[in-house]
Amino acid sequence: MALSDPIADMLTRVRNAANVRKARVRVRRNGVCLGIARVLKEEGFINDFLSVDDGKQGEIVIDLKYGDRGEMVLQHLQRASKPGCRVYKGFSELPRVLDGLGISVVSTSQGVMSDRQCRAKKVGGEVLCTVW
Repeated sequence: MALSDPIADMLTRVRNAANVRKARVRVRRNGVCLGIARVLKEEGFINDFLSVDDGKQGEIVIDLKYGDRGEMVLQHLQRASKPGCRVYKGFSELPRVLDGLGISVVSTSQGVMSDRQCRAKKVGGEVLCTVW
């Protein structure tokens, strides 16, 4: 069955797994979802991710991260740009999430990156989601 919004599906699966304190979650693999997982790992919101080939589309196995006392590292994970209403921003207009404590994940012409990387490289793009 085809998904109309695989990014929202990924974010929902990760959010639900984090809410019930799962150690890992499996999501469908595509290029943008791999980019989002890479950004979440680089920014310290997840431990690791692994791309698994299952003979079809493939899966991404994401190891979720929790604090020393079991508190959630991913407090908020929300889709910004949707298929019906895309949100594009220049690098100077990118939102600062919680004054730098959170990130925006942006799809640019140079790949998927965080808002900090976008400001450093001076590129804008489609704001996919916000995380804190």
